[in-house]
Amino acid sequence: MNAAPQRRILHVDMDAFYASVEQRDNPLLRGKPVIVGGTAAERGVVCTASYEARRYGVKSAMATGEALRLCPSAVLVRPDFARYSAASEQLHDIFRRVTELIEPLSLDEAYLDVSACVNAERSATLIAREIRAAVQSELRLTASAGVAPNKFLAKVASGMNKPDGLTVIRPEQAEKFARALPVRKVPGIGPRTEEVCLRYGVKLCGDFLRYTEAELTRWFGSQGPTFLLLARGIDERPVECGRERTSLGIEETFARDLEGLAACVQALGPLADGLWARLTDAGVRGRCLTLKVKYHDFTRCSRSRLLVEPPSGAAEIVSIAVPLLRNTEASTRAVRLLGLQLSKLEDPAAPQQLPLPFAGSNAMILSAPSPR
Repeated sequence: MNAAPQRRILHVDMDAFYASVEQRDNPLLRGKPVIVGGTAAERGVVCTASYEARRYGVKSAMATGEALRLCPSAVLVRPDFARYSAASEQLHDIFRRVTELIEPLSLDEAYLDVSACVNAERSATLIAREIRAAVQSELRLTASAGVAPNKFLAKVASGMNKPDGLTVIRPEQAEKFARALPVRKVPGIGPRTEEVCLRYGVKLCGDFLRYTEAELTRWFGSQGPTFLLLARGIDERPVECGRERTSLGIEETFARDLEGLAACVQALGPLADGLWARLTDAGVRGRCLTLKVKYHDFTRCSRSRLLVEPPSGAAEIVSIAVPLLRNTEASTRAVRLLGLQLSKLEDPAAPQQLPLPFAGSNAMILSAPSPR
């Protein structure tokens, strides 16, 4: 019985995408530390920062005030998602010249399955070089890429030599590479999960192999068996080019925990602005709003509201989210993270059925459980 053909997966990730677009379009910003995000006065956060700013310790999702303290010489630029979306469309035009098997992860990164494109004269590595060269010549931007036999390794590889880097992991190198990978480098393992890993002596991905599937499931839930596979360099997930988007969301982990309801309400504004920008970029609207709250002790809750009609803007998203927030313990417990998500997505240009009137209100249906 013949073995399945070896897959060739690319992960292409633009370098400091929003900041790079700003530097490209404004020569006065080139070579300077640039922060793209909201203002400190508005409790804004960093969307991304140029590599010049990152040298000072500025990171995405950091509070803008903290970022400016680290890098006082930085130039703060408000995000322009329309321009970033246009550049992203050009990027995907380049991808489509190579393959239709594309799985976008965001405006600036995607998986590509180029298995069918590889032949004796054209390797996956050569294809990655061609894509990066086209990005540089046509978009005047740089991209880093990872080439590997699966999505897990390709994503890790793309981040190894940023900016403007190319890293190749060959099939025969996969398991050795995966075993030596620090767990914090594994996509999906955040600080909280890393704490659990270290509690059991798991510092490298290969350390998962010292435990049984039952033990890892007890500690990490459904992720446990997956960690065993990743430790061997195995990831069978296909590139899902036809996956239909079911929701769009945004969240922020705050540099300092929010104290009191007023601070949380104030933080909803920038989140709603970001969510509305993502909905606009995707050309969709949603009829179910979910508020996510993570408290200082990492416990979390969510509240949802089903809407008769989709919100018409960021301000309306906030007006719906505030009552949901009041139905949590945010007024009495410190809040570490807030998130907003819209699901039940629909195309606003598609014909809509007129809503039926409800007794007393035709605006929304509340479907939020009590705080406890």
